[in-house]
Amino acid sequence: MRTRIIGTGSYLPETVVTNDDLSKIMDTSDEWISSRTGIRERRLVKEETTASMSVAAAERAMENAGVSPQEIDLIIVGTITGDCVTPSTACEVQAQIGAENAVAFDINAACSGFMFALHTADAYLQTGIYKTALILGAETLSKIMDWNDRSTCVLFGDGAGAAVVRGDTAGLLAYDQGSDGAKGKVLLCENRKNNNPLVENPADLSYTHMDGQEVYKFAVTTVPASIQKVLDQAGLSVEDIDYFALHQANIRIIQSVAKRLKVSEDKFPTSLDHCGNISAASVPILLDEMNRKGMLKPGMKIVLSGFGGGLTWGSAVIEW
Repeated sequence: MRTRIIGTGSYLPETVVTNDDLSKIMDTSDEWISSRTGIRERRLVKEETTASMSVAAAERAMENAGVSPQEIDLIIVGTITGDCVTPSTACEVQAQIGAENAVAFDINAACSGFMFALHTADAYLQTGIYKTALILGAETLSKIMDWNDRSTCVLFGDGAGAAVVRGDTAGLLAYDQGSDGAKGKVLLCENRKNNNPLVENPADLSYTHMDGQEVYKFAVTTVPASIQKVLDQAGLSVEDIDYFALHQANIRIIQSVAKRLKVSEDKFPTSLDHCGNISAASVPILLDEMNRKGMLKPGMKIVLSGFGGGLTWGSAVIEW
């Protein structure tokens, strides 16, 4: 048995923020951002929350899969921007979609979150404990950005993506995942500091800090190696792959990975230009866009790969 994606869904906030919009509140320009990142606009929340976007994406994925909430027995959300410390975003999704039969929990693996959720769901499904899983990547990154830091805040957006997975004869062929905590501080956002009767700390908010050069070097070496590893495990070559759906961090990273794998950039679809980097949500949103455009046909082989904070990475080869 293999774990197969049988439905996808996504949600983007209604409010579009272009590079020109950002140039009105900080020292930047559309040319500066787009030439360095490939990003022209992103969506930012106003009323939406991580949970509400997750629910919308989940409902669309279940409709696409033809699955009812009662059939879902596992919900995993990859996120670093849940609305609450507790309950988890997954538990909020469970309640709001009416999946009363499901166990629900979150995974914190930043931009690899959806991939880690997929691999975790696969492990559960292979045991036979659960039959049908709902996996998501969802982020409200705008709330952990310093909007005075033009080197970082212009990269990110908000949104959610989801997939329903179930055991089948085709599906997940191979996967790889890893972590390098020793380099964790190159992409950092601190939580609340200790504040008890023994220790006093100012209640200052922490925002995302990123060493872009170090993240770039990590991505362009680790991602091609991870992809090659899953191809080797599946007994496939790059020529056998129809599409490479990568985390949408930066167009230069995607171009570099394509070059290192000696694969045409045409096989690397993107949502970066209109979504920006949405961390754990990037891969499932891109996959849903591809699905709804009719790009994915039964039997196609697709590489998925997420990489980012932790540092973490996760790749998979799936048969559609």
